[in-house]
This record gives sequence, structure tokens and C-alpha cells, in this order.
Amino acid sequence: MPAAGQVMRPRGWTPAVVGQIQLRGIAQVALSPSPWTGLFFTVALFAGSWRIGVYGLLGAAASTVAAAVLGADRDGLVKGLEGYCGCLTGIAVVVRLGASWRTAVLAVLAAAVCSVLSAAAGRLLGRVGLPALTAPFCLVAGALAIALPTAPAAAPPIPAAGATTLSAAELGHAICNNIGQVFLLDKWYAGLILLAGLLVASRTAAVAAACGSVVATLTACAMGLPADRITEGLYGYNAVLVAIALAATFLTLTPWTAGYATLAAAASVPFTAAWQTFDQPSGGSPFTWPFVVTTWLFLAAGPALDRPGISIEKAT
Repeated sequence: MPAAGQVMRPRGWTPAVVGQIQLRGIAQVALSPSPWTGLFFTVALFAGSWRIGVYGLLGAAASTVAAAVLGADRDGLVKGLEGYCGCLTGIAVVVRLGASWRTAVLAVLAAAVCSVLSAAAGRLLGRVGLPALTAPFCLVAGALAIALPTAPAAAPPIPAAGATTLSAAELGHAICNNIGQVFLLDKWYAGLILLAGLLVASRTAAVAAACGSVVATLTACAMGLPADRITEGLYGYNAVLVAIALAATFLTLTPWTAGYATLAAAASVPFTAAWQTFDQPSGGSPFTWPFVVTTWLFLAAGPALDRPGISIEKAT
């Protein structure tokens, strides 16, 4: 996931360098190249569950090693660009199957496949000026979600006739859980740790994530979506990533791009809800597809829009 910021190329693969690459691979889930952000994110993963922490690290390491063995670009490896899809894939596998040696083997293999798909996506999408984002993770985890044994799918939730009302506590939990669900975490305090990790590297990214979460929560409430799912962050995590991508990474921040990112974050909410309904009968999940597709569409529209910050120079 390309992110702003320069990373010095190491002279050798010392333990310190390898550790930084591992942390950057986790940080790149939220488009950050900072190992300090990765450290905060790792703490958040273990705060959510030791299984999620272990498998997140395992997935990031497996995809990074596979990319290195296959001869991936060294600069991309150093920046952590080969680790973030594997991290998310490892988490998705353990959340679905639970921790076991079989799950570990599957997580490693799936993360390794992510490195191949990342190379393919980078080559194909690079021709049109679009980033791969988390598309490799979505493809691998989506296929596994449908293929692996699962309980019968529940009926999709039915929106309320009017707007959804949340208590102050539910609103606070929703805003935090929107951030936590980026890593499939369902603990509100894990979301706060993730936000702190973003703040360490970039105040702009942290503010964008928080604002995207608020916009998503308000949009979901206005749509009358179920309060329990709003509170769990199931409709807002894609908006958090969209806001970071458009307001803090790929476009120059101006009042116009801030509004553009807000519109994109709001648009990702009904997209997420629709994708959940579509995938539910097969036992699948939207994962971060709504983030990926929304970001692609809004970046692709950039060259056709004549407003400060939304330009072909930054959108391609």
C-alpha cells in the first residue's frame, strides 16, 4: 500500500532492520511507513486477542519472506509494502478458524500467495496509475471465506424505517470500533491504540481516520442501519481507510480534497452494507473491498475534476 514518507535503504539484513520491516508491514495496513506506528498497531492487535497478534505477525512475516525469496523490489520490502496484506490475511484466517497448527500452515500459505497477487496487482494497476491497496488480501481472504467450512449464514439485518439513534456510550464505541475493525478487532480500546499509532506518524492521518469514523457513524445512523452493527464498527472501517487514503496519502490536502474525502467516506458506508448483504448467503465477507473500490473510483475521477488538490499529478 504506497504511503508517503522516505525510508532509508538498509545496508544489510540485521535483526534491527528485519524488525523494522516487520513493523512497517503492519503499519502499511493504514498506509503508514513508520515502524513506531507498526509497534502501536502490534500492541493493539495483542490487546484485542493474543491470537490476532500472533497471526498478524505471522502473516506479515510470511508474505514479506515470500516476496523476498521471489525477488520482489527491495525498496518495497524495506517500506513494508509486502507485509500488510499478509498481516490482514493471517488475522482473517485465525478469526474464522481459531488457532491451531493447521490454521498456522494455512495462514502462511495464504500470506505467501498475497505476495504474488501484490506483484500482479502492482504491475497491472500501475499502468493506470492506481495503487493495489488491500486488493490482494481481499482476493485471498474472500476465496478462503467462501471455501472454508462455516456456520449457516444468518438473515441479513433489515434497516429501520427511520434514522438510528445511539446513546453517547454507543456513539463513542462506534467511533473507536470503526478504527479497530480495520484489523478485525472488536475491542473499542484497541481502536484508540490504533489511533494513537497513527498520531505518532502523522497528525493528518490520525485526524482523517477520526473524521472518517465520525462521518461513517453518522451516515449509518441516517440510513437506519442496525444500531448493534453500527456500534461494532461493521459499517465504518472502510470509511476510515478511505479517509486516510484520500485526505492524508494520495491527494494534496486542501479544503476541496477534505470535502472530497468526506464524500468518499460517506459513500463507502452504503457500499459496505450492500456488500455484506451480497456476501452473506455464501458465508463471505466484504473485508476491505468497499475501501479499495471507493478509493479507486475517487482517484480515477481526479483527472476529470478541476479543483485544488484533486489533480492528475496526484491522482495518477
